[in-house]
Amino acid sequence: MSPEELPEFLCAACEALDDKKAEDITVLHFGPDGPIADDFIIATGTSEPHLRALVKSVEACLDKQGMEYISAQRGLRTGWMVIDAHDLVVHVFTKDMRRYFNLEGLWKDARRVDFAPAAAAVRG
Repeated sequence: MSPEELPEFLCAACEALDDKKAEDITVLHFGPDGPIADDFIIATGTSEPHLRALVKSVEACLDKQGMEYISAQRGLRTGWMVIDAHDLVVHVFTKDMRRYFNLEGLWKDARRVDFAPAAAAVRG
């Protein structure tokens, strides 16, 4: 799967992260038979306030798409925030926490798509 093949809602969520300067935006695609969700989006923020801004941006995007979701750990200072939109789970980490939890390594069998804003522009 290439960035150009991402479903519109997934691409929009990645763009929402990119608009707020998220770093290293990656999609792990499991497909409909995935263990938890069809897709994960994983992104890095620079600080706890940045993580909150990233989550708020994705929530606004999902609202616009008419998607239901649950946000977790919003008030906690853990370096990791999660949005569960059923078939899509968005993880935003600080750099240290992303390296520590290593979701890309844990789910290494998933197809990996590195999001690039230029690829999103091709879609549109």
